[in-house]
Amino acid sequence: MMVACATSLLKGTCNDVGLEPFAAVVYLYAADLTLEQGASPSASNVSGQLATATPISGTTDLAFNATDPGSGVYDAVFRVDSEVVQTATLGENGGHCKNVGQTSDGLMAFLYLQPCPRSVSANVGFDSTRVANGQHHLVVSVMDAAGNTATVLDRTITVSNAPPPGGPNGTNASSQASLTAGWVHAKGAQLTVPYGHAEKVVGHLTGVGGAPIGGALLSVLATPAFAGARTAALANTSTDAGGRFTMQLPAGMSSRTLRFEYSATVGSAPVATRTLRLRVRAGVALRVTPRVTNVGRRIHFSGRLLGGPVPGGGKPLVLEARSPGGAWLEFDVTRSDARGRFRASYQFKFPGPAHYQFRVLCEAEADYPFAAGASNVVRVFER
Repeated sequence: MMVACATSLLKGTCNDVGLEPFAAVVYLYAADLTLEQGASPSASNVSGQLATATPISGTTDLAFNATDPGSGVYDAVFRVDSEVVQTATLGENGGHCKNVGQTSDGLMAFLYLQPCPRSVSANVGFDSTRVANGQHHLVVSVMDAAGNTATVLDRTITVSNAPPPGGPNGTNASSQASLTAGWVHAKGAQLTVPYGHAEKVVGHLTGVGGAPIGGALLSVLATPAFAGARTAALANTSTDAGGRFTMQLPAGMSSRTLRFEYSATVGSAPVATRTLRLRVRAGVALRVTPRVTNVGRRIHFSGRLLGGPVPGGGKPLVLEARSPGGAWLEFDVTRSDARGRFRASYQFKFPGPAHYQFRVLCEAEADYPFAAGASNVVRVFER
């Protein structure tokens, strides 16, 4: 009988213990090696429509930079409501960054020690048609070849893709729908805000017996508040599973009428509408130089209208002044150019010392789509 013999730290040979000597040869044709990496990737410079747009439709882009100190940046993972809906490999690294799989534990497997690039500048498109219309929680992560992840984007998105023409518009679609829409910060149908304020509209769409109509597409039409303005599509928004919707209006809008419409079938006439009115006070930026002056000297006013469109012949503007705490008094009228820019000056006629406040008033007119508004107040001291 042959008995295996091996020497270790013990002195002697197989013959010393009465065993027959033998030789062994081992050939290694392949091996699966499991390498561990504790450090995670990182992401920076996130931008693109997917990071900011509301609502989104079709394919929207997400751009970012990603780095990894070990195995390299492998792919981007898109999760909607905690479910993976899309993945995208970020860099092939000459074909090395390819998961060959075939592992018994389901882990990724690669044929190279450094499979993926350690730094990438990614621009990935997200296909929103994979997701039902309405609000969703989106998390985008970047993963390295070792399976470590880092969050690139975490936000709530509103998906608003047009259903197939002629199909039912939403779950529980109904020709007897009831649509409500209102301002977050006002009870009535009209809201007045300063220029640059971003306002939200919220609403609810229900069918027969109050059943929510979820995943329905609502058309939003806007008519700017100036003579001869045309009504145009502003955007679309969608209801969530409970029939509710939220629409964020962009900052810098002019005064306008908004009409929300719901059609029971896509492409048909609306069966439910709701109209809201937005009044935006004119925004004016004012600069005065110098801020300290003497009798007989001039101060100079310059600035611009912040919103448009500005009438081709410019916009009349009223220059006002007061002592601190007193009533505003008009002392001059100037006119902007077609780009909204203006200049004026004033010469002090009476000696100081005195403190004055100045502003520019933009009054409402039919050819300028803003309510009356005033500029920032500038203080000037006359010695």
